[in-house]
Amino acid sequence: MKAATVSVIGRPSAGKSTLVNTITGMKVSITSPVPQTTRNKIRGIYTDSRGQLVFLDTPGFHLSDKEINKRMQEVTISSLADSDLILYLLDGKRTPGKEEETIAGLVSGSGVPVVAVLNKSDILTDEEKENGLSFLKEHFPSSPVLAASGMKDEGVDEILIELFRLAPEGELMYPEEAYTDQDLEFRISEIIREKTISTLSEEMPHVIFVEIEDLEYSAENQHVWVRASINTERDGQKGIIVGRGGENIKRIRKESFKEIKRIFPGSSLELDLRVKSEPGWRKNKRTLDRIFR
Repeated sequence: MKAATVSVIGRPSAGKSTLVNTITGMKVSITSPVPQTTRNKIRGIYTDSRGQLVFLDTPGFHLSDKEINKRMQEVTISSLADSDLILYLLDGKRTPGKEEETIAGLVSGSGVPVVAVLNKSDILTDEEKENGLSFLKEHFPSSPVLAASGMKDEGVDEILIELFRLAPEGELMYPEEAYTDQDLEFRISEIIREKTISTLSEEMPHVIFVEIEDLEYSAENQHVWVRASINTERDGQKGIIVGRGGENIKRIRKESFKEIKRIFPGSSLELDLRVKSEPGWRKNKRTLDRIFR
């Protein structure tokens, strides 16, 4: 029996969250075409007859001096030491530059076994595929180098074979049926954040965060009540979230409601969404401490 924690590392929009969701067969991480939507280490759990792999879906590593980006860098770097294995994803549609060199250097210098994957292979030209594989073989000469598509579920079995081959022996860390260990409040807040991101323009996602202000669940009455706030940086941005005639907030609530309901099958659900502003929250240490738990 094999058991290992696996940090999934790569630049923003390399397809880390999509791959983790594909492997676990369930939605663990929110996905978006907007870079850097993952902010915390999110655990996805895969179990089969070979053992168990616990995936840490980390934020996309981005070189920046902004406080929120430095926090995301810290989350990614700390996961290297927490892991038995590293799954390094290279976005084949982006030419490697200084940022990619930095990440590859951090990963190769960690001393942790690595499986290096060229992602999005289904949409790569022959030249892009050749260049991507050459980069990985140069930086990880003693590691397995694979090509895959998390979106199309191509090459994923080969990734699992290599991860289980490198994983140490050990007992299951979670029950066989588990696919994540996220607490309910976090899962609900991430669902609302994803639906907010998908509803708004590209400029807005990075200035919002979602907090669950109240959560009541009665198993006896099969009733769930959630009050959550969508927080932005400036009062003027609240109107964008609400939308003309409330159309945006209605859509966010409707889409969030459908997905949250899947967490509580058979229960009735009340979802109360508020929109608030917290000026300068991306530079506020106390607020960032609440978000990066």
